[in-house]
Amino acid sequence: MGIDLARVTEEHPSVQYIAPFAVFLILLALGETLSLDSAWGAPARVLILGTVCILCWPRELSARPAKPASSILVGALVFAIWIAPDLLIPGYRSNPLFSNSIIGHVHSSLRPDALHSPWLLTWRTIRAVIIVPVVEELFWRAWLMRWLIASDFRRIPLGTYSPLAFWITALLFASEHGPYWDVGLVTGVIYNLWMIRTKSIGSCILMHAVSNGLLSAYVIWSSQWQYWQ
Repeated sequence: MGIDLARVTEEHPSVQYIAPFAVFLILLALGETLSLDSAWGAPARVLILGTVCILCWPRELSARPAKPASSILVGALVFAIWIAPDLLIPGYRSNPLFSNSIIGHVHSSLRPDALHSPWLLTWRTIRAVIIVPVVEELFWRAWLMRWLIASDFRRIPLGTYSPLAFWITALLFASEHGPYWDVGLVTGVIYNLWMIRTKSIGSCILMHAVSNGLLSAYVIWSSQWQYWQ
């Protein structure tokens, strides 16, 4: 018996927003077991996630950025914020606040052989720039910020401000980034504010994609692989 996706999403609208994020986390956890960082696994992961994003994209949302130029600038600002502490303060991440048994330690999830593989680095970049912004913005800004206001979140317009929803989302977003929780928190605040300012998931996805794209370029150019956790 096939699954009636339209019926499932109508009865449980949160599924469309949560499923891509859930699949992303599952594949992240099973990456080594399923060899998803191999020459065939890297594109397979991207194709799986891309398919899930397309199938789950809520029809009520427009992917068109409301403020494309400004979103690009904000994305560039976030990139600068992300790398600034490590550039300005040598040994910054060795502080126990950012390296301990609870939040983990700075490391790269890339295998040593991937560091010299243009093929694998290309797919990792595609994942960071195209997949992650869609997955995370659907979950954090389009769903959680509204669901925390009301369980019937679809009646809450995008970008509606609630102090509790705003800060819970920002804090959880920060926790997702482990040893980079500090810049993750600042980033979460900026991303939340941009959703409130633009009321546009498309603008948030573009902003997030620019941040990740610049960071990916910086990682590859400078060999600062630890930013790819």
